[in-house]
Amino acid sequence: MPRLSTVIIGAGHSGLAMSRALAGRGIDHLVLERGQVGNSWRTERWDSLRLLTPNWMNGLPGLPYAGADPDGFPPAATLVREFESCAAVNGAPLRTETRVLSLTWDAGYQVRTDQGTLSSASIVGATGACALPNIPAFAGDLPAGIAQISPITYRRPDDLPLGGVLVAGASASGLQIARELALAGRRTILAVGSHLRLPRRYRGADILTWMHRAGVFDTPYDQVDDIERVRRTPSLPLMGSDTHETLDLNALQDLGVEIVGRLAAISEGKAQFSGSLANFCASADLKMNRLLDAVDRR
Repeated sequence: MPRLSTVIIGAGHSGLAMSRALAGRGIDHLVLERGQVGNSWRTERWDSLRLLTPNWMNGLPGLPYAGADPDGFPPAATLVREFESCAAVNGAPLRTETRVLSLTWDAGYQVRTDQGTLSSASIVGATGACALPNIPAFAGDLPAGIAQISPITYRRPDDLPLGGVLVAGASASGLQIARELALAGRRTILAVGSHLRLPRRYRGADILTWMHRAGVFDTPYDQVDDIERVRRTPSLPLMGSDTHETLDLNALQDLGVEIVGRLAAISEGKAQFSGSLANFCASADLKMNRLLDAVDRR
């Protein structure tokens, strides 16, 4: 069996970028994707989702953004087309419709897939940060008649059974889905734990523009004091839209969303919420104000 230098698992942002970097150094490699290029963005995103990052931030290796709307927010379908173009422009060595089943070490990596086994000196895991939904253990305590879905399987409000909806989690996905459900006329309850708060725009520019200028995204992982804490940090609570509107708990309350504490347990078929909502909100405001103060000092 010929041995590759590198196998990249995943043909999204990171996988395609790594392929370009390896090719530029003459390193032989293969990119494996369980579906088609950008599979997660094809099959695991809700219909209305747009990127949180403006167009100018979304350039891919060999394919920088060159459109007329640098501050716009593309839908998932546009991103998929850009992935396809990136793979074609860079001649990425792809093997699609190939699911990795296991990795073992035997004087090199043995990559077992549903299409056969590969041998590689190194592996790059580029499967994405949101590949697995975070389902609490007590989800199994919910009554059988209550439908449960995750953002990976959610598509649109009309797909849900009639009635109210409890959304657990107030990061980007939870906020956006709660907003969409409220606008569709559903009674919506949002359970809020540790979260962040940010304005979409500040002092005439997108908040991500300010964060970019401040170097927030430039710190290498090995220069972070506590990388595990950073990895547990909630995602940025932003929404891509034509109106560049801010999405936070106040905006959701204006739409009629009921805000409650963190979902802590299910007892006798009823949801139990923690009493720490005020503390979580105060912490989110404190972190936001620190960031905005840093922007003001620039």
